[in-house]
Amino acid sequence: MLSRRQLLLLASAAAVARCMPAGEERAAADTEADDVSGESGEGEGWASGRIGARPASSSHARAVRGEQPLGLGGRDGVLYVPDTYDPGRAAPLLLVLHGAGGAGARAMRAMQPHADRHGIIVVAPDSARRTWDLIASEAVGPDAERIDAALGMVFARYAIDADRLGVSGFSDGASYALTLGVANGDLFTHLIAFSPGFLRATAQVGRPSVFISHGEADDVLPVRLCSRRIVPRLQRAGYAVQYHEFEGGHDVPPGIATEAVDWFVKGERESA
Repeated sequence: MLSRRQLLLLASAAAVARCMPAGEERAAADTEADDVSGESGEGEGWASGRIGARPASSSHARAVRGEQPLGLGGRDGVLYVPDTYDPGRAAPLLLVLHGAGGAGARAMRAMQPHADRHGIIVVAPDSARRTWDLIASEAVGPDAERIDAALGMVFARYAIDADRLGVSGFSDGASYALTLGVANGDLFTHLIAFSPGFLRATAQVGRPSVFISHGEADDVLPVRLCSRRIVPRLQRAGYAVQYHEFEGGHDVPPGIATEAVDWFVKGERESA
């Protein structure tokens, strides 16, 4: 468990919301460190970003493979289970969060080749609105609840490796992945953020390993105002961060995606 001082260091990363020009929704604008809505440990329900679902010790449901709807209602999302899934062997799981205006199905299909290669179960929900609640309404709530429901359903039906349980995202999805990941380090072991805009520490539990990438020429979420501020704050708060800047813009180059997924699948927990 981190100290309040370390949590405040993380929370101050929310100030990088200033870096969001037109093209991305703006979240928690000009938030200062003392605006944190949760502290180390349990917060109040989904407002703290805390997820209650946990992998089951065993799964008795008939394993359905392939792409299938999550069944969340409204904007939904998809679950992808590789054909190689074996109920007798726990599989890694990656929660994948799309960018603003995106959809879980599109995000999942970008991840599918990696899922097939490594046997990863992919959960890719849609945000209830155009983007994630923290960005759309400056508060965590409905989307965290939907993610909790989706994970609960998957945990009940499939054998999941609790040592390789990650959350990843691109752009707005990366900001939300970092926020949820920091709040749920007792659930998520690895966080992957491709071109994040900010991190808002609604709560802090555990210390997952972190992978962040960002394009040097990103004109949507400029790297100097975003990841170059987020990474040092995470490191000062005691997180082990693998950080990669690449020549390019607001994108996820194939090589970066492969490196991130390979890092996750190895399941190694790094020291800061």
